[in-house]
Amino acid sequence: MLERRLLLLAALLALACGLFLVWNLRAPVGFILSLRATKLAALCVVGAAIGTATVLFQTIAANRMLTPGIVGFDALFVFIQTLLVLTLGGVGFAALPALAQFGMETLILVGAAVGLFSILLRNGAEDILRLVLTGVILGVLLRGLAGLAQRLLDPSEFSIVQQASFATFGAVDKTQLAVATLILGTSLLAALRLARFLDVVALGRNIALPLGVDHDRVVFAALGLVALLVATSTALVGPITFLGLLASSLAHAAVPTWRHSHLLPAAALIGATILVSGQFVFERVLGLQSTLTVVVEFAGGVLFLLLVLRRPRS
Repeated sequence: MLERRLLLLAALLALACGLFLVWNLRAPVGFILSLRATKLAALCVVGAAIGTATVLFQTIAANRMLTPGIVGFDALFVFIQTLLVLTLGGVGFAALPALAQFGMETLILVGAAVGLFSILLRNGAEDILRLVLTGVILGVLLRGLAGLAQRLLDPSEFSIVQQASFATFGAVDKTQLAVATLILGTSLLAALRLARFLDVVALGRNIALPLGVDHDRVVFAALGLVALLVATSTALVGPITFLGLLASSLAHAAVPTWRHSHLLPAAALIGATILVSGQFVFERVLGLQSTLTVVVEFAGGVLFLLLVLRRPRS
């Protein structure tokens, strides 16, 4: 039954991809297909990575209202972009090699996440709440510092930073995409290998340890995958804070099970489907040129509020 639902989700993603590629296709066919295929690959890879990372993070935190973006990945990314533009200027920022910039941003984001995890989880995985709260505070601090630095920019440089503050799939570098696909694909496979251990970790530390599962080790491994998935996705296209919350919530509804061997693929497929179908409707059907992620963030924010309001009070 659950396998059929996964196949249905895969079929929906395949349908969305097909429509995205061939809808209103005109000459020159080869050139347009090449552009669309690059954008489609970026949409699928990023959507799958963020959906998977969110399920991992929620399992570790034992809270289905959280998303990895709440730890401050998006704020750190915008802060990095602001500092680069402030120090190099608009011309210098534009002259940066794309692959070198992607690699630097990925390393900084992963390094910051791993450093935060290692410092705050010294007492074991039970300090997850402290990690989340610290991440929220650091995110507010980084947003404030970025806002202060942006006041020192001239209007043209400020527009560059503003453009980098929202995820965009229109100008994804093929080399960056290839590297990101390799990293994210490997991380997704590693997450699937952790699935059976995550099933036990979700029961809690006091139950996992007697069952022979090294709870803290699994938590640290999963957090490392979350950092790698979110950091690489953010460095590739920009921050998408609430996409994972949408994908995870829909995955739990579509595949009502505690088995992560089903939940992780479902979240990956749904995350990719949201981005591909949303971009198709936004770009091909409605002919709008605005940013899809604005709509995704709005829908995810509304869902987050609904989850908070519907949560029973203790």
